[in-house]
Parts: sequence; C-alpha cells; structure tokens
Amino acid sequence: MGQSVESKNKALVLAAFDTLFNQRDYAKAEQYWSPNYIQHSAHIAPSRDGLFNLIKSLPASLRYEPGLIMAEGDFVMVHGRFRGEHRPVNWIGVDILRIADGVLVEHWDVLQDEATRAESKSGLPMFGNEFLA
Repeated sequence: MGQSVESKNKALVLAAFDTLFNQRDYAKAEQYWSPNYIQHSAHIAPSRDGLFNLIKSLPASLRYEPGLIMAEGDFVMVHGRFRGEHRPVNWIGVDILRIADGVLVEHWDVLQDEATRAESKSGLPMFGNEFLA
C-alpha cells in the first residue's frame, strides 16, 4: 500500500526545510520550491528568490527544528523553531504551505519570539518539552 498524499506532502516539506535552512543547498532546494512560488510572509520578499536571498543573508548558524506537522490534502502546517545567531531570541513559527505537482507553491507563516521560563506565564515552553533559556 502506497503513502497517502498527506504523508508524502509532510515528508516533502520536512526535506525542503532541512535542505534550505540547515544544509544551505540552494541548487537542491530549487527542486522543492516552485519557480512561481507565492510568498505571503511579511518577513520575506516575494518569490522563491526572495526566500533564498533571505536565507543567504543570514548566518550559517541558523537552524530549523521541526515539531508538530499536520497535513490535509495539498496543505501542510508545521510548528517549528528557528534558532541561531540571526536574532537576539529564537523564533517559534507555524508555517503553512500549499503543495502542487510535488513542489511548494505557496506559503503563510505566523512567527513569535520564543519566551524564556521567566517570561512564560503558563510555565510551559513554547516548543518542545523544555526551555532553552
């Protein structure tokens, strides 16, 4: 029995994010992002080039850690952490991606600074099971 569309799309998003954000393999990353990629993020310039140029401008220490990932049809939502030397604090994000013909074609996100233990009113970390700071 083959993989479901949702399973394939989740694997695609995880591979794409690892290739771009962690490996910084831009030539390989092109296979995951459509040349006609639509970017809705307020933090990223339009198009695939806008995304790739942003990543190229950030320190190599930037890392993406995926967490919970969900899919329905052609949409994938992943909760993750962007960490490294690019900002004073890590970002916790929810990225929503639309997939068509085996590539990422559209993206939305919601980003928030990661709270420390002292800042967390709930006493719980925003990502994972423990606080980094």
